[in-house]
Amino acid sequence: MRVVICGGGVIGACTAYFLRRHGVDVIVVERTEVAAAASGKAGGFLARDWCAGTPLDALARRSFTLHAQLPEEIAGDWGYRPMNAYAGFVTPDGDARAGTPSALSWLADGVIISQRIGTTDTTAIVHPHKFTSAVLNAALARGAELRVGRVTGIVRGADGTTAKGVEVDGGMIEADAVVIAMGPWSLLAAQWMSLPAVYGQRSPSIVYDIGPNVPADALFLECESDGTAVSIEVFPRADGSAHLTALSDIAPLPLDPAAVTPDHKAIARLQTMCERLSPLFRPEKIIAQQACFRPVTEDGLPLIGRIPHSDGLYVATGHNVWGILNAPATGEAMAQLIADGVTSDVNLAPFNPARLKPLDPSLLQAR
Repeated sequence: MRVVICGGGVIGACTAYFLRRHGVDVIVVERTEVAAAASGKAGGFLARDWCAGTPLDALARRSFTLHAQLPEEIAGDWGYRPMNAYAGFVTPDGDARAGTPSALSWLADGVIISQRIGTTDTTAIVHPHKFTSAVLNAALARGAELRVGRVTGIVRGADGTTAKGVEVDGGMIEADAVVIAMGPWSLLAAQWMSLPAVYGQRSPSIVYDIGPNVPADALFLECESDGTAVSIEVFPRADGSAHLTALSDIAPLPLDPAAVTPDHKAIARLQTMCERLSPLFRPEKIIAQQACFRPVTEDGLPLIGRIPHSDGLYVATGHNVWGILNAPATGEAMAQLIADGVTSDVNLAPFNPARLKPLDPSLLQAR
């Protein structure tokens, strides 16, 4: 059996890895480069139980467990480490940090920590680009193949419903099954199959070099910016970098992932906010100013499973802010579904693409 995975992000990488563990031949087709979009520019934060009470709960718990196991199975260091998580706010006048834990003394006086919302048992972090690359490299080491190219269509059999492969840059790759895992660019596949709408939400971020001595504590803070309350997230990583993000917005999705750029005004506002949080967030310590588009669906749940009215076609996208967290369990479940016909660890029924109305292809052409 041969499976073509369209997309070299974290979902495609994990699906490729688990398919190879099932002994399935895999070809990953990536237009730009591995982890070129949100998979390389996300925060990498993981939470075991923050999806409790939602359809995502079982997927998140299984995936959190897999994240802890994969460092024992896959070569490489992608900075997996358990961490605490705190909520708080930033005072406009820089009042003293009453009640702030001593481990957070690297923060400025105006940062007030109100409560701990995650422990080393329930929250963790990875470097998303390094994680995606390591998992895909593990799949390649097991015999998977990576091809650079742009998918331009699905090849079908004489019955018009069975997938026989994909068109890539004018050529064809034969396959018994095809997985669409192109993040928000999965929307383009609605030209070729019955697929619900997938949208892109842009998230700017700044990465700082703050050194290796900052504790592993994620921060979720409320901060005033230009007269409005803004939520800012701070994720220190094991490699001495820190990822800070805020000010998500809606913007046109470029056709080419390599063309994604941040809004300069949003980055300037974010930098001003960052500099209020700690003296470590200085301009000369900036590693990257960037943006990514998170894939979202109409009901906020991912699309994971068989594509309606088609044989051999599957989709895995729409994970929004939990893409890095839920990638391992998504890849594992997709591999089970394709290789065995059923899943054994997570029920994918809540994520069935058939639950949502397919996008009208004429609307896509109008774009």
